[in-house]
Amino acid sequence: MTKLNAKIPAGPLAAKWTEYKTHQKLVNPANKRKLDVIVVGTGLAGAAAAASFGEMGFKVKVFCIQDSPRRAHSIAAQGGINAAKNYPNDGDSIYRLFYDTIKGGDYRAREANVYRLAEVSNNIIDQCVAQGVPFAREYSGYLDNRSFGGAQVSRTFYARGQTGQQLLLGAYGALSKEIGRGHVELFHRHEMLDLVLIDGRARGIVARNVVTGELERFAAHAVVLATGGYGNVYFLSTNAMNSNGSAAWRAYKRGAFFANPAFVQIHPTCIPVHGDYQSKLTLMSESLRNDGRIWVPKNKEDAEKIRKGQLKPTQIAESDRDYYLERRYPAFGNLVPRDVASRAAKERCDAGFGVGNTGLAVYLDFAESIERLGRSVIEARYGNLFQMYEKIVDENPYETPMMIYPAVHYTMGGLWVDYELQTTIPGLFAAGEANFSDHGANRLGASALMQGLADGYFVLPYTIQNYLADQISVPRFKTDTPEFAEAERNVRNQIDKLLSVKGKQSVDTFHRRLGQIMWDNVGMGRNEAGLRQAITRIQELRAEFWKDVKVAGSATGVNQELEKALRLIDYLELGELMARDALLRNESCGGHFREEFQTEEGEALRDDANYKYVAAWEYQGESEPVKHIEKLDYEFIEVKTRNYKS
Repeated sequence: MTKLNAKIPAGPLAAKWTEYKTHQKLVNPANKRKLDVIVVGTGLAGAAAAASFGEMGFKVKVFCIQDSPRRAHSIAAQGGINAAKNYPNDGDSIYRLFYDTIKGGDYRAREANVYRLAEVSNNIIDQCVAQGVPFAREYSGYLDNRSFGGAQVSRTFYARGQTGQQLLLGAYGALSKEIGRGHVELFHRHEMLDLVLIDGRARGIVARNVVTGELERFAAHAVVLATGGYGNVYFLSTNAMNSNGSAAWRAYKRGAFFANPAFVQIHPTCIPVHGDYQSKLTLMSESLRNDGRIWVPKNKEDAEKIRKGQLKPTQIAESDRDYYLERRYPAFGNLVPRDVASRAAKERCDAGFGVGNTGLAVYLDFAESIERLGRSVIEARYGNLFQMYEKIVDENPYETPMMIYPAVHYTMGGLWVDYELQTTIPGLFAAGEANFSDHGANRLGASALMQGLADGYFVLPYTIQNYLADQISVPRFKTDTPEFAEAERNVRNQIDKLLSVKGKQSVDTFHRRLGQIMWDNVGMGRNEAGLRQAITRIQELRAEFWKDVKVAGSATGVNQELEKALRLIDYLELGELMARDALLRNESCGGHFREEFQTEEGEALRDDANYKYVAAWEYQGESEPVKHIEKLDYEFIEVKTRNYKS
């Protein structure tokens, strides 16, 4: 049985990463040319890693599910990226960024990994400025900062409301340079469908060319998965439709442990659901909470009139508005972490104070900021976000408060990795949102971009050498081995099986039903009865899927229904594991809120004595998965109940 070894360096917290780099194994330049690395995914983590490996001299194959790396889901990140540069001189430091991240994750993240993330954050900004990323600047020319949830300092660097896009363009430029030099080979419109192991090590992948439908084999000395999260298991989420968890899930079924699958982030500022046939949700950046104030009517009668269209929010007097985050959390106000803000919105709406035609919305109001700063300032900071909101909702947010409601956004769970970002499969690494390592039970805003670039630019280039140093005498692999043939055969059989069902229900019908089960029972509020019910209903839905799904078309050529069906197979299994993980964690922490475990004031009630650990699940075929535990030992910080009130 595999035993978990996080491989955390000894010594003081601030010296661990330096100590690791001092003693790691290296690969000399001539030997790097002998080694192949596969990178799956071209978002910030994947593009940064592939560009870095190419610059170092490794031969890299990088795989992109989209038609261009520029369309990776990292482009959708709006608000900013954290770093501890302390430009505003407001008391920030590497330690404070580390502490805020650990606290924001409700003390369920690995201490050493999070400190390293904070430590390299400043290098990321320097790297991106050198690439030409157009960060916002003050009048003097210095880089500007704004605030994000869970912090009392301004440490978020941004480019209006399109930070992810600008950072991705920087990483894409670095990647393109290495493609041009011949160090990196790009395979676009390819989707990884299986991992190939030879003698227990990751040695390649089987991918489907989604244009021709062909299954193709690719070999390497090591594989890096940077394929994002699995939020689309809920059907409705802020994720791009192509975002999926299949690569990580296929790796799990090959022996990589899956950690904390129940830890899912519900983002508080999304445009509310507006119909039964909606296919995705739109995120409004957390940066809007810098200047926007969140409220609902104090009186249920006013809320009901608004829902019926008899009253407008601008007609509600200031004294009749409940700025509930400012009331409940005076020290942080509208900038509490995402899990806290999301639960508070749900509580108000459940109590009957919600607005919109469904009652599942609250207001995000900029009237006070526009009066204080002027419309031109708000427009300069958030103009593209306001424009996006108006196009979707058909209301002018400069004149009428935005309506927002929580929605599935990010997954803190993912493949278990050690300090080197290596999974339990030797030679298989996971980066960015595809791994579990840095955010605990709740990610602070503006930290996803930070982690993706940290992993790709500043962590993997060191740690992968430590693995590859003893692989220099291993010749390049051929893809005509039995292991590659077996992996391709498994994928082909699965495709044939899907196409042969010839049922009556569409893939989206099943996916929507799965999403409803997940949202109702494994969403913002969870309880034992609901989780047990979810497991049973998902098992029943999976059985029905294999009897009655209709996948039109053939295995050749473009077939998006087949693509969706292949991903849904994995979601139907992953959703059950998420519910199982949530059922066995009898506490509330971060985004995992068990209704049985809450304080008198409705806050998350952790159980550090019994659940201060990472849950890492091992696949067991048809049998129930086995849960392993990595205990979280905090040597350098005091573990205590989160407090955002004072």
